[in-house]
Amino acid sequence: MKFLKILSVTVLMATIAASAVFAQAKKPTQDEVKAIAIKAADFIAAKGVDEAAKAFTTEGEFKFGEIYVNVIDTQGNWVIYPPKPENKGKSVLNFIDEDGKELGKDILNTGLKGEGWTEYRWKNPATNTIQPKITYVKKVPGKDLIAYVGIYK
Repeated sequence: MKFLKILSVTVLMATIAASAVFAQAKKPTQDEVKAIAIKAADFIAAKGVDEAAKAFTTEGEFKFGEIYVNVIDTQGNWVIYPPKPENKGKSVLNFIDEDGKELGKDILNTGLKGEGWTEYRWKNPATNTIQPKITYVKKVPGKDLIAYVGIYK
């Protein structure tokens, strides 16, 4: 009887843990990525870069799972880069994907036009392999800044 209680509790705990992992692992859709990028651009416009940096580098609505918000200025320099905050000020213009696509320039040019999608191939840190990635880019209203969010396909 005691064994059955222990077994039941163990199975229940394993089920709860697996459910939590599955819920966190749910991959965002492209529509969700677009919505996050637009919301991030509006957040920057309303609250400024300093507040955005806090919100974008802390786990929450702008940073979860593989999702995080990048911000560059209209010269192509990182303003906010959550995976490596020390890269602030570095240019993205020389970034080239495995196929030779100038993805840094593509992201900048997409943002300068207002908003849109860009696709490229990039190393996924979760799998350590090159994978297709799609990124939504949005110019920040009233600022010389561009916010973007991407997901691996």
